Amino acid sequence: MDAVEITIVMDLFLDVLMSGQEGVRRFPLAYDAFERDGLLAEHGFSALIRVTLNGKTQSILYDAGFSPKAVRNNLDVMELDVTDMRAIVLSHGHADHHGGLEGLFQRYGRLRMPLVLHPDAFKERKIVLPTGAELHLPPPSANDLDREGLTLVEERGPSFLVDQSVLVSGQVERTTDYEKGFPSHQARTQDGGWAPDPWVWDDQNAIVNVRDRGLVVVSGCSHAGAVNVLRNAQRLTGEQRILAFIGGFHLTGGSFDAIIPTTVADVKQIGVEQLVPGHCTGWRAMHALAREMPDAFVQPSVGTTIRYESQSR
Repeated sequence: MDAVEITIVMDLFLDVLMSGQEGVRRFPLAYDAFERDGLLAEHGFSALIRVTLNGKTQSILYDAGFSPKAVRNNLDVMELDVTDMRAIVLSHGHADHHGGLEGLFQRYGRLRMPLVLHPDAFKERKIVLPTGAELHLPPPSANDLDREGLTLVEERGPSFLVDQSVLVSGQVERTTDYEKGFPSHQARTQDGGWAPDPWVWDDQNAIVNVRDRGLVVVSGCSHAGAVNVLRNAQRLTGEQRILAFIGGFHLTGGSFDAIIPTTVADVKQIGVEQLVPGHCTGWRAMHALAREMPDAFVQPSVGTTIRYESQSR
């Protein structure tokens, strides 16, 4: 691609006073910002990906956040029209990534575009915490998605979207010996019981190759492991340069603390030029990445747009 722009439509964090930097544009603060609806943050993720080639720009939505209201609200506040999007990609089947699809239907009616997801996204799941508390993770409803006008494209392997300009990774190859998934994660079995489901095989990311600069990788949670995600992108494309990684590292919570140093060291060794670690990265990992890769680190915030473009003319 000649250029790609990633707009963070939903994330955990919002700072309306945050300054931008070269290639990083924060949503402008209007004079009457406190007199009208503003941007919202929640435990969810969504990014609008715009790709440009030969003067033509097209877009896809990657994930849709958690609540029906929040992503719909943020798209309206930022005046981003999704009706001309080419596709929606679901990173995986957890509700904090698909819940906002209902809100898009309420706002725009039947969307009439493909929704790309891994078949395992329809699994019913839950998290069993060390305290014994359980958190239900309802999957998307195929019937609801059909009602919303979306055409389901279920793919386990990699696939291209938008005239082969965006690569959806499909199921990520697991190669590291320390990224072992989500240990407290369980899935419903055919007999109605529950069984361990640590691998979250439906985890997939979006990859754009910016001409003469390298790969921009957008990942909702990286349940496959952030290092696996990056190495898989390199393997699929044959391009070793990683221009940017945007999204979650899923290193929040005590069960992931032990692998933070190794993850950060391997991300640093890969040589990621810019890091925008959001959503489920966790504050310990966020601080470690900022400390070890200060020149690469960009603090995410809802409403931020990051632009990467080819340096050749």
